[in-house]
Amino acid sequence: MRIGELARRTGVSERSLRYYEQRGLLAADRTPGGQREYTEAAVDRVIHIQELYAAGLGSRAISSLLPCMRDSDGGPSDSATPRLIESLAAERARIDDTIRDLRNSRAVLDDVIDAASQG
Repeated sequence: MRIGELARRTGVSERSLRYYEQRGLLAADRTPGGQREYTEAAVDRVIHIQELYAAGLGSRAISSLLPCMRDSDGGPSDSATPRLIESLAAERARIDDTIRDLRNSRAVLDDVIDAASQG
């Protein structure tokens, strides 16, 4: 499929798909005319990339994790190693830290709002 169809099917812009390719997250074959052609598996791959970005991972982390994931369901591939679990656990801990920091910031704002409302 061409880049426009992949963009439509995944809801991801063509620009983002080109970026994924530049970062080594997504592969495309080229027609003799130089146009990108993607396999059907690219749909699942792009969806997984989007899920990992939404979870707060950067392109470097995603690049290291994708080879350990199956495109069809996102589960571990046969070539996955304990590195996958370690990397995902580290990212989860980072997200937990961010959530804790945001909750603390919200509590401070709540205190300021309460104090300002009473004054």
